[in-house]
Amino acid sequence: MIRRHRALIVAIFALSLSVTALDRNLLAAVWPILQTQLHLTNGQYGIIVAGFSIAYGICAPLSGLLVDRLGFTKVAVIALALWSVFGIATAFASSFHALLLCRILLGCAESASLPAVAKAYVTYLRPAERSMGTAATQIALTIGAVGATLIAGNLTARYGWQSTFLIAGTLGLLWIPLWWKTQKTPQDAGPASSFEGDPIGMKQLLCQPGLWALISASLLLMPLYSLWTNWTTVYLVRERGLSSTVANLHYAWIPPIFAMVGGITGGWFALQGARRGIPVQKARFNVCFWAALGLLLTATIPVLPTADWATAAISLSFFCTLCISINIYAMALDLFGTVHASFVFSLLTASYGLMQTVISPLIGSWVDHHSFKAVCVFGALSPLCGLAILYAAIFRGSERYSRA
Repeated sequence: MIRRHRALIVAIFALSLSVTALDRNLLAAVWPILQTQLHLTNGQYGIIVAGFSIAYGICAPLSGLLVDRLGFTKVAVIALALWSVFGIATAFASSFHALLLCRILLGCAESASLPAVAKAYVTYLRPAERSMGTAATQIALTIGAVGATLIAGNLTARYGWQSTFLIAGTLGLLWIPLWWKTQKTPQDAGPASSFEGDPIGMKQLLCQPGLWALISASLLLMPLYSLWTNWTTVYLVRERGLSSTVANLHYAWIPPIFAMVGGITGGWFALQGARRGIPVQKARFNVCFWAALGLLLTATIPVLPTADWATAAISLSFFCTLCISINIYAMALDLFGTVHASFVFSLLTASYGLMQTVISPLIGSWVDHHSFKAVCVFGALSPLCGLAILYAAIFRGSERYSRA
């Protein structure tokens, strides 16, 4: 059982991720309207997403190092204040270049969010609790994602798309006094991971095959996360003929709910496998493998007959994606422990940001000229390739990992 004061602190840090998810998903939710008003293309949307992503990816390792050295409280508070201000500034953007600048600055500031949360988790949660901690991360991200679509659906037509960014930025600023009021010195922090007694240096860390296998698996899985986070509303409007309001209020908020359930389910099955005596890393990999098989159904989304069926399939795809993702991030905490937790998380988030930098303009350009069919086929197949790399490195590789 997680003691009350530790659970409260973890919950408040998870809430900060809801704010980041709200900020990130708002642009996707309002894009069809914003695109029309500012006369932009889906290709330019891809570039804007890429601008956020490259800033996020480049800054994430630095943010991770700062969290490890300065502590998660200082870095999280400063970063959240900055990204809230940049989010509010988005409401005043009136051109492609202004939007791009706002999203780049937002990406720089938000790069500290996951490293700070990772540090909080390894500080306050015991190893057996950490997969559920990463599942709590997905709950928080889902709250933000669903909130973005519902806020956009309810406010954009009445008050304009600018109002959504003003609200999101204000909510972010309110988190800061909440944290200062509730923070406490940890009295019963969880013990270190199994490797914490023999910490490795930074150079040795970067030479670990398991680290690069985790990054590779994430790179091949997370295009689907990027797809359903940034393009669900666009898909429903373009391919299914819905209005932006109908897409957001009736459909686009549903897949993030299934993503949240997928994160919880993936963590729960891994925990149950470990309790039955399966080595924890193998238990997590088993969940990842079955979820990757489920992701093969992603290829069918473009040929399904209605928006209802397409949304159901997107929801299943998002569900399976998160079953895998939360276990990959939990593996990182188990294998590299408290000392390097924020930096390892930052490498995973940086790889996601840099991947999205490449893939988002490609998706935008392809969709402008073709359709989502090839995108869905790639997303269906690539996670299995990532798991093959992970299996080779962790279960057929070093004894250091296979014992974990």
